[in-house]
This record gives sequence, structure tokens and C-alpha cells, in this order.
Amino acid sequence: MGAKLGGGGGSKYNVEQNSDINVTPFVDVMLVLLIIFMVTIPKATVAIKLDLPPAKSPPTQEKHKDPVFVSVMGPEDIYVGPKKVTLEQLPGEVAAALDSPDPRNERVLVRGYKDIEYGDFVKVLNTLQQNGYLKVGLINEDIE
Repeated sequence: MGAKLGGGGGSKYNVEQNSDINVTPFVDVMLVLLIIFMVTIPKATVAIKLDLPPAKSPPTQEKHKDPVFVSVMGPEDIYVGPKKVTLEQLPGEVAAALDSPDPRNERVLVRGYKDIEYGDFVKVLNTLQQNGYLKVGLINEDIE
């Protein structure tokens, strides 16, 4: 407030001056200015007209081929799709199953049986990698 009433060492009829700033009018003025700016700013924004090209549907792509699965069931139980192969036959059978001009750029999906030894599974992966099949995906079957 503007004056200090009571307290201090003077008589009860002395009024001491308070040098604190009264912020209530300041807050009132700031709130009024805030409201004015909030009302006037949306009217000050200018719409920008853009000439965008018309939307086109994406080009139709070729029908995706079914993926080629390499299933590792055991040390000598390797399947390319439904066909059982040996480790030596694996690269040729994968190329035949992919049926592509460049089979090494196609993705091969490998899944392993849950009781397979790690070393047997890695042999299959290494054989594929050594023959240029670098796009290998691993499939995880849900265990119930």
C-alpha cells in the first residue's frame, strides 16, 4: 500500500511512508494489454496462397513375390521353402527359389528351429554370406 499504519517506534499519530512499489495497477495494465494483443494478433496474420501441384496416386508397382524362407531344423535338416537341401546345395537352391536376374540383391529370410545348435545356424548364415547373399533377414517364431 501507499502508507504504513502502525508499528515502528513513533507515536500512534505518526504515519510513516512506505517506499514499496504498488504492483496492482501495473498488473491490471499488463492484463489489459495482453487481452488487446490476443484479440488483435489473429487479424494481423496474412494468408499465403500456395499453388501446389495436384496430387497423383503412386505408380503401381509390380506384385511382390513371396519371400524365400530358409528353415534350419538341424545340422543336416535345411529347407529352402518346402525342399530339403544340403549345406553345399543351399546357394544354388536359394538362387533357383528367388527366380530373379540378380538373386544376390534379393532378401532371404532365415528361421531356425528352437532346438537348433547355434553353430549349425551360423554355418547356414556364413554359407549364404560367402556366396554373396548379404540381405538376410532373421525370422523369430512365437514360442508358446
